[in-house]
Amino acid sequence: MARKPLLSGNWKMHHNHFEAIQTVQKLSYLLTDADYQAVDVSVHPPFTDLRSVQTVLESDEVPVALGAQHCHWESKGAFTGEVSPPMLAKLNVSYVIAGHSERRDLFGETDDMVNRKVKAIFAAGMTPIMCVGEHLEEREAGTTEERVSSQVRAGLAEVGAEQAAELVIAYEPIWAIGTGKTATTEDAQAMCAEVRGVVRDLYDSSVATAVRIQYGGSVKPTNTAELMAQADIDGALVGGASLDPDDFSRIVQYHRGE
Repeated sequence: MARKPLLSGNWKMHHNHFEAIQTVQKLSYLLTDADYQAVDVSVHPPFTDLRSVQTVLESDEVPVALGAQHCHWESKGAFTGEVSPPMLAKLNVSYVIAGHSERRDLFGETDDMVNRKVKAIFAAGMTPIMCVGEHLEEREAGTTEERVSSQVRAGLAEVGAEQAAELVIAYEPIWAIGTGKTATTEDAQAMCAEVRGVVRDLYDSSVATAVRIQYGGSVKPTNTAELMAQADIDGALVGGASLDPDDFSRIVQYHRGE
């Protein structure tokens, strides 16, 4: 059975822990029980904010899931500057982004590294949000489907069907991130359908139905409802608009049809 849509706010390298507390508190004031019944919500602050945000969410009993933006695949070791999945799990992190395009492009993360992370996140009892997407030159060359399909297959290597059914996959056209450009609704739907088709090929229809596929790339309050109305889009990975609790709450509340 398909799960509720998941709206995830990726704060990237923004907000110190004071700002993060204010943001999540204001977001909690803007969202209602009806919103939480309709959709799942997660926020992904920088590592330095995780403990502060966790404290607010738990002490105020806010039904927003805590997420992280990245992790290493090893549980411990001589990896200066890295954070392990078990460390995140101890903070009650629920979702961890793996293979965001900025990690792939700026820090050289490969498909194999993303696969290691996906398996390590599952092993620590959390859910990966595995990102896939193409560059503008790949889209212009007509290799979008090939590139995205290969990322999905590589990321799910040696991942069992039970875990795959719990996975979140975020399709994020790299050329649309932070540019104000968004894939057309038709293109976004087509690519999310492509992702689901690859999952179906790797496993079966029940896993393909269960997996949640997010769209990411300049998601705003003005385009969320149209994107979310598509058959194969089960949520959104929101960047800049999630930094403003007013904007992010409106994105979460797309289901109201206002």
